[in-house]
Amino acid sequence: MVFEILSLGVCVGFVVLVLILLVLFYIVSLFNGLISLRNNIDKALANIDVLLKQRTDLIPNLVETVKGYMKYERATLENITRLRTSMMGATTLGEKAKASQAISAGLKSIFAVAENYPDLKASTNFLDLQKQLSAIENQIADRREFYNDSVLLYNTRIKSIPDMFVASILSMKEKEYFKAAEEDKQPVKVSMSDVPTAKTDGGINVSKAAKTKPWRKKITKTRKRKAKE
Repeated sequence: MVFEILSLGVCVGFVVLVLILLVLFYIVSLFNGLISLRNNIDKALANIDVLLKQRTDLIPNLVETVKGYMKYERATLENITRLRTSMMGATTLGEKAKASQAISAGLKSIFAVAENYPDLKASTNFLDLQKQLSAIENQIADRREFYNDSVLLYNTRIKSIPDMFVASILSMKEKEYFKAAEEDKQPVKVSMSDVPTAKTDGGINVSKAAKTKPWRKKITKTRKRKAKE
């Protein structure tokens, strides 16, 4: 009888021990899962920062390359330079997202206006910079999407049971998304008003002069002669 009681006690104790170990293992797995998500977010953000710096470093080269061709686009070039300065001075995630959004729009504006300058489009330096910046823009978009997806998963888990209890013990807070505020999102505006539509020769618009047909000049002279007679 005593042996049976002892055996039953050992079995119960073993079951309780197994349950405790299972609970501890589950808590540890929750903890490791949340830590892994947080590390992925930090890593994704670090990758974005690297790409943002690479793009920022290329902007002076782009401005230096195009300014000799785009003499009539001074405002556009000054704007992208100003945006670069804002990007370098950004400290919070929101500021970086806002500046990044503005720079992307500014680069699109420069590349769109460049279509009106055949000599610039034929420049090897410009084409190389355009290729590099376009590649970086695509990588930033990919990294930003991965970062925001990781933040969404992380924020969802720390609000869900039972993860929220572990998150509360570890003082885990919601992460911020990498995106500009809605009021900061501006559509890309490309102004072509300052782009010269025709070359000038001695202050005379060649395109307009070319439109004056020789036969119209002759008719005009004939009418003046008849009027004098």
